[in-house]
Amino acid sequence: MKTLIRGGTIVTATDLYRGDVLIYGETIHSVGADLSAQADKVDKVIDATGKLVVPGGIDAHTHLDMPFGGTYSVDDFETGTIAAAHGGTTCVVDFAIQQRGGSLREAYDTWRGKADGKAVIDYGFHMILSEYSEPLVAEMGAMVDEGVTSFKLFMAYPGVFYMDDGGIFRCMQRSGEIGATICMHAENGLVIDKLVEQALAKGNTEPRYHALTRPPRAEAEATHRAICLAEMADVPVYIVHLSAAEALHEVTRARDRGLRAYAETCPQYLFLSYDNYEEPGFEGAKYVMSPPLRDRTKQDELWRGLEFNDLQAVSTDHCPFCFNDNEGKLLGRDDFSKIPNGAPGIETRMSLMFDGGPARGRISLNRWVELCSTSPAKIFGLFPRKGTIAPGSDADVVVFDPAATTVLSAKTLHMNVDYNPYEGRRVRGATETVLSRGEVVIENGQLAARPGRGQFLKRLSRFDSPTGVATPAPAEVPS
Repeated sequence: MKTLIRGGTIVTATDLYRGDVLIYGETIHSVGADLSAQADKVDKVIDATGKLVVPGGIDAHTHLDMPFGGTYSVDDFETGTIAAAHGGTTCVVDFAIQQRGGSLREAYDTWRGKADGKAVIDYGFHMILSEYSEPLVAEMGAMVDEGVTSFKLFMAYPGVFYMDDGGIFRCMQRSGEIGATICMHAENGLVIDKLVEQALAKGNTEPRYHALTRPPRAEAEATHRAICLAEMADVPVYIVHLSAAEALHEVTRARDRGLRAYAETCPQYLFLSYDNYEEPGFEGAKYVMSPPLRDRTKQDELWRGLEFNDLQAVSTDHCPFCFNDNEGKLLGRDDFSKIPNGAPGIETRMSLMFDGGPARGRISLNRWVELCSTSPAKIFGLFPRKGTIAPGSDADVVVFDPAATTVLSAKTLHMNVDYNPYEGRRVRGATETVLSRGEVVIENGQLAARPGRGQFLKRLSRFDSPTGVATPAPAEVPS
């Protein structure tokens, strides 16, 4: 299959120009100012006049078919990746979970079984370590050999995922030996559990107490501690789903000292706020996630972090549970601590970030592409195969209409969940056509590919990657 995308404005993390993209099979063959002479030699021509042509989005933080609190996230690898593709994302990095008492190999095999034959787009895995033991630490090397080159640790959820500082430090040391990256859920879980216990004892059971028992300082303290542990282990650390400006200050200070501290944030922390927890009745449960939504007045600080590269990526933490479901959010109707943590977002990330970023002048088009595609590819060992438009790279390409407007609604989106946290929000910018490894998967708003075509990605370690972890932000090209 040979495809020509012509007449669009090509945007990468470093470039912005009008041009054409010629695709042979699964890879980009050439990029040029005018490749129209090739039009009669290809199988398909896609007219991108007036549109942006960008590398497919990479969502480096999703939870598909994930067990949590006696239930499961309602998007599996089929429905979740179909929704991702509709939103312009062509690659996800999900989380395999090592069960307590089990091995990393068992977790890897289980999650391959969940994804293989279902995913519409390509996917990789991080590995969650639910506990510390020296046999598990030793097994981390075998996972890197399989292409699972990042490991997630938790400072929260005692009795489930929590790991103490000694275990975290030892895992960090091991990551340094094998070229892996540690992803850290940074909240002080021991203190949070005490605050939850005290709130329930006072009869405070409403959803808003999820946020009130997880204060910003609990995130900031844990972020500081994670960075200190990484500094002592002499390894990078990547803070996941950073929500609090106070936590961002810790990352910024560390980076100013030259430490390899990196962080992502998520659209929900840029567009939603604590005010949503005050919605009447049980509506606030829709927004229960960890970390929780924060004060709206702090959002500008997160946007500055994105602009000046103190935050390196935007992921979704997509982990949806239905609202009107006794096995979903309703599990916590009498006790906020039992509300499943998570919300949908895998389909809306690219448009939200365009609308809130380049369309409003907060960040450039190049920075938008970098945050949503290129930087995650570099951090997690996928670049230059993914994350850019260049000869030899996978033909993961999105034709994006910057002039289109969309009203976000659970009724029109493709995520397998009965609500949308941005319901009724009008956004500028919409995905028009999506190619994954040269195959059109979304065309005219319709799925054009079969589930199961997505491939598992063996990611490179920091020792093997041509970029290492999180290269500095390139000079921005005005949009």
